[in-house]
Parts: sequence; C-alpha cells; structure tokens
Amino acid sequence: MKLTILGCYAATPRSFTNPTSQVLEINNQLFLIDCGEGTQVQLRRNKIKFSKIKHIFISHLHGDHSYGLVGLISTFRLLNRETELHVYGPKGIKEIITLQLKLSNSWTNYPLYFHELESKEPELIYEDEKVSVETIPLIHRIYTNGFLFKEKPGDRKLLINKAVEYKIDVSLYRSMKKGKDVTSETGELVPNHLVTADPPTPKSYAYCSDTAFNQKMIPQISGATVLYHESTFLEDKSDLAYPTKHSTAKQAAQIAKEAGVKKLILGHYSTRYNDINLFREEAATIFSEVDLADDGKVFIFE
Repeated sequence: MKLTILGCYAATPRSFTNPTSQVLEINNQLFLIDCGEGTQVQLRRNKIKFSKIKHIFISHLHGDHSYGLVGLISTFRLLNRETELHVYGPKGIKEIITLQLKLSNSWTNYPLYFHELESKEPELIYEDEKVSVETIPLIHRIYTNGFLFKEKPGDRKLLINKAVEYKIDVSLYRSMKKGKDVTSETGELVPNHLVTADPPTPKSYAYCSDTAFNQKMIPQISGATVLYHESTFLEDKSDLAYPTKHSTAKQAAQIAKEAGVKKLILGHYSTRYNDINLFREEAATIFSEVDLADDGKVFIFE
C-alpha cells in the first residue's frame, strides 16, 4: 500500500504548499482522494500517470478539497482520454461540474459518472474483487465524508515443497490457494492447512478530512493499518477547533489511540503555523506511532 501526499495544508494555496489531495495505491489500484487547486500539477510533479486514475473521491465541497476537480476533468479531455471516470462526492457535485463543462463547452469525450452521496450513516460506495470503499461520516460545517479503503483477503500462499511431498497434482494448486482441501495422487485427502500458509493480513486506510473531534467513527476504523486525520490546530488554538468543526493534533491522536490503529498521519495544517513538527510533538504525547504528511511525501506500508 502506497500513499502519495499531493497537498495537505488548509485553506488557500501558497507558492510552497498545496491544499488537500492525495493518491492511494492499494492492491495495484490507484485512487485519487480530494482534489484541491493544483492537484494536476502535483500529479505531474510526482510522476503519477493520469490514465491510471479511474476513481476520484471527494470528501466535501469546500474549495480546498474540490476546486481542482473540473480542471483535472477538462485536462483528461484534452489528453483524449477514453477510459471512463467515476467521481464519488456529496450531492451537488454533479451540478457543479456539469454546469462548468456546459458553459465552457467542454463536455468530456469519455464516459463520466457521478456517484452522489447524502447518507449520514456509513455506506459501501465501491467494491470489486480486491478492494472495498466505505464512507466515514464526519462532523464539519457542510456535509462531509471520510473514506475507508480496505483490501479483501488474498489467496492463501502455496507451500510448493509440501505440495510435492504430499504428491498433489499441479492442476489442483489453484484450488489449494483458494483454501480447499484436495486429494493427492495416492488418493489421500490432504487438509489445506498442511500445504498452504495464511495470506498477508489485508491492509486498510482510513482517510478523515475536515472534522470536529468525532468518537463515533472509532468502531468503523478500529484496527486500521493507517489513519490520516486532519489536525488543523495545535492546542494553542483549541478554542477555534469546535466552532470551525476542525480538530487539534491531540484530538487526532486520541482518535488513533482509541481506535487502535497502527499508524497515524497528520495533515490539513493551518497555514498560521510555521513549523509542522509541532503537530507531531503534541500528538506524540497521546499516541506514539505518528507521522506528518507533507506535499510530495510518500508513505509505503508493507
């Protein structure tokens, strides 16, 4: 699992920082999460192929999370994209994007599908044979979701030496990987656990963009491999957190601790702070496995 941070700062773009956007690569699939201004420039800078983006997830319709979307969609058109594109986001996102495309006479020459969200409860919004994506309802000034990406369990690992030892025909190897007991060439029924090993533990990534402190999410994200949680403020501005429906670094760490996640990544820093290391220092007093997002930073989770 690989996470590339394209932008992770709050509010307006600056010459040296970008608003929120990131790319998650999980089980050989690539997902774009949020699309603030400058996203397509950051995609190029990080050498991520536009053609690999087939699914875009928008947490909410504030500009620092969505104003780069119509530009990216238009660029896909200029690049003669043919592959369909799916956009998942709050109700209203289709109207916003299609109005801009209409008035600029820039209709896409590829299939563009919108999946509008309005449920206030977690819901499954994408699934294939390898990955599922659920919404994580958040508490913000407008309707907002985080997203939980989960790998599905893979095939069991075949122990070739054991398969040979038990005289199992090669034609049965696939069945063994699927967890089935098989019959050897000598007619003996061989239990699956004797010739295979457990697959790698499925990984999961919980993305929680703009939100007030929200313990209701804890059961859903419990045990996640990685939690990205906004930390707009330090404790010196904690009085601003709830009125603006944002979180502090310590509050993000508290969520990580109670959910028992393996790693916490902080982001969405207010640009009033000159040193983001202060966010890690504060969070680390609550939860030790904490790291900092930053533009262009790549995280790889084996």
